Amino acid sequence: MPRPSPASPLLSLPGAVPAEAPDEGVAAHYGDLFREQRALADGSGFVDLSHRGVVTVTGPERLSWLHLLLTQHVSDLPPGQATEALILSAHGHIEHALSLVDDGETTWMHTEPGSQEALIAYLESMKFFYRAEVADRTDEIAVVHLPAGSIAEVPEKVVVRETAHGRDLFLPRTDLESFAADHGPAIGVLALEALRVEAHRPRLGLETDHRTIPHELGWIGTAVHLQKGCYRGQETVARVHNLGKPPRRLVFLHLDGSEVQLPPHGTPVRLASDGEEGRQLGFLTTSARHHELGPIALALVKRNVPVDAPLMAGTTAAAQEVVVEP
Repeated sequence: MPRPSPASPLLSLPGAVPAEAPDEGVAAHYGDLFREQRALADGSGFVDLSHRGVVTVTGPERLSWLHLLLTQHVSDLPPGQATEALILSAHGHIEHALSLVDDGETTWMHTEPGSQEALIAYLESMKFFYRAEVADRTDEIAVVHLPAGSIAEVPEKVVVRETAHGRDLFLPRTDLESFAADHGPAIGVLALEALRVEAHRPRLGLETDHRTIPHELGWIGTAVHLQKGCYRGQETVARVHNLGKPPRRLVFLHLDGSEVQLPPHGTPVRLASDGEEGRQLGFLTTSARHHELGPIALALVKRNVPVDAPLMAGTTAAAQEVVVEP
């Protein structure tokens, strides 16, 4: 079993409601989900992501070594430039998704909660004679997310990973409570998840299963660099890109707002015209309540599902928007 990250001290803040799997250890919300979403969308507050795994790689050959293992081109990654990368199986299936930045001396990455031990085991098994050292920093470093547009000042000597969606801070875990006092309001992970779904951004373990390949989720170009080779699973990536189409595709769903409960992860997706007894064409991956759009979701469906076909997620009517072209 993966070792869980330490529970966040911010769960003691007023109104904090603990999150459920896969985000145990931090707050789902602090009492007002839509207010927290609006604040996040406006560039205010911060999200406690201290349950995510944190791994560092040091040594003079760290980038050239990682370049051989990852789907991303990182051999010449400039200090401070954020990127994302995958680790694939020999058959091209996604095993790890990494959010990276290098500070000139150390490559920092955060991963899905509890996945850091398996990631480190794989990296160590591939080290051979390269001068690179891998370390699990989860117990001492917490990830904190500042939204796009935030004007919050970052504490000195804190490594920052800046993207179009905001800034991820690698903050000493002992500074979490003082950071919260200075940079509130604290915002739960459900608000961040709703904005992730709105932005059609996949997440490992939710939008993926044991046979997902990067093309199905739109990770080609963002997490997979097509002009590099020499990594495990590269042959599958090249073959599907050059000669074929992926078997499934990610879609965005507008869900029927009259339903009281959101359909959970794994809910079967079918053609609405076929009803509840129809053939399953995919599964719902993440659902959320959005402060403007109402109930929304992502789903992974067969590539040949008509793009204009009304769908059903379980018993919930769903209208689809294309994320990955069929």
